[in-house]
Amino acid sequence: MTTATQLRQQTRMIRGTVLLPGDTGYHRARSVWNAAVDRHPRLIVRAAGADDVAAAVRAAGELDLEIGVRCGGHSAAGHAVPDGGLMIDLTPMGGVAVDPASRTALVQGGALLGALDRASQEFGLATTAGNVSHTGVGGLTLGGGMGWLARQHGLACDNVTSFTVVLADGSITTASAAEHPDLYWGLRGGGGNFGIVTEFAFRLHDTGSNASSVEVDFPLDQAAAVLRGWRDLNATAPRQATFTADIENGLATVGYVWTGDRQGDTSLLPAIRSLGRPCGERVVRSSYLQLQTRIDTAGRHGKRRYAKNHYFTGLTDEAIEQLVTGADDPMFPGAGLQAYGGAIADVPDDASAFSHRGVAFELNAGTGWTDPAQDAARIDAARSYAARLAPFASGAYVNALGDEGADGVRRAYSPAKLARLTELKNAYDPQNVFHLNANIPPSR
Repeated sequence: MTTATQLRQQTRMIRGTVLLPGDTGYHRARSVWNAAVDRHPRLIVRAAGADDVAAAVRAAGELDLEIGVRCGGHSAAGHAVPDGGLMIDLTPMGGVAVDPASRTALVQGGALLGALDRASQEFGLATTAGNVSHTGVGGLTLGGGMGWLARQHGLACDNVTSFTVVLADGSITTASAAEHPDLYWGLRGGGGNFGIVTEFAFRLHDTGSNASSVEVDFPLDQAAAVLRGWRDLNATAPRQATFTADIENGLATVGYVWTGDRQGDTSLLPAIRSLGRPCGERVVRSSYLQLQTRIDTAGRHGKRRYAKNHYFTGLTDEAIEQLVTGADDPMFPGAGLQAYGGAIADVPDDASAFSHRGVAFELNAGTGWTDPAQDAARIDAARSYAARLAPFASGAYVNALGDEGADGVRRAYSPAKLARLTELKNAYDPQNVFHLNANIPPSR
């Protein structure tokens, strides 16, 4: 058994903080978004820079410890927290530097989405980021990165021009279109399988600072008809509009989020209202920063969580019937739909590891609770709901995978891409050092 003295000796060159069980700050550092995750790393390295990350990777190898990597900690499976292993906590590396002249941002590997949004919006710029500001830039981007700007400017991973990455042997390299282009391809959608990214270089876009959201509520007995009409309206929606639908709390809520110039931002509202007999509506004009933080409270830390995910190339009437069935059950997992298309589909499929660019909608069926006694019932309800919809699905978003294991990975990538990713794993991480993720194991 490795002693505390040996652990500290092995990490003595690290400039950041090294935490062992019993140290002040240890429990805070090991706590992540999903409160159901309660694991205890052997030690936690709160890295101060890329050199610390590299040293921690080498130390984990010397000590034969499993590696987990924490940024925002939003992985529902809690991959950041290796029980008895070494957690590399990137959160001290949270800097963002924006160059408005070149419309670029250098983002450290531990930065949260809110930091990226605030720094870029100071100049009326932005790049695609997710919808909860305390999510980590790294985890979101490496898996693809869906957000309100994606239909106009592509996924987060489509806007990365280079990565600084610590590899499995502890070396530091750059991946871009010019340097290690194979790794650059894999990091754009392949998740954390190939290394630990300590810096991202992003393209920014002149987005302005305006946003609007339209939400119209309908009773559940109208939900199927409303969703059919909402689906049909989405087919001709402008790229500024990202259609959304939610089924929860006894209501079907449909509408869209609009980003950019407000001209036309409510032009689709009459058509949304006419889908049925509304029982409520909300039209909110806000700043883009306000939009990006509006569900931070609902997505807060401290709840026990479980979710299932599907992609759909289209929503048939039969699929919609299954979507709304059982929505009045108290254990029904809230179902949220978000539209893809636009600039996401403009990118050639083979340009990056991200798969399923041709999907029309993403479904996230997520449930949150506080009482551990409800664990089994909540999880069973979400699994049953997802299983009922599986025959209509075309895959899954790698960032939304939880406990599906290899089956989930096969749903996240096409066979051709999975084969290419496996070869990349063989080249950059043949020992599968980085396996606490939606893992792509090496073939040798």
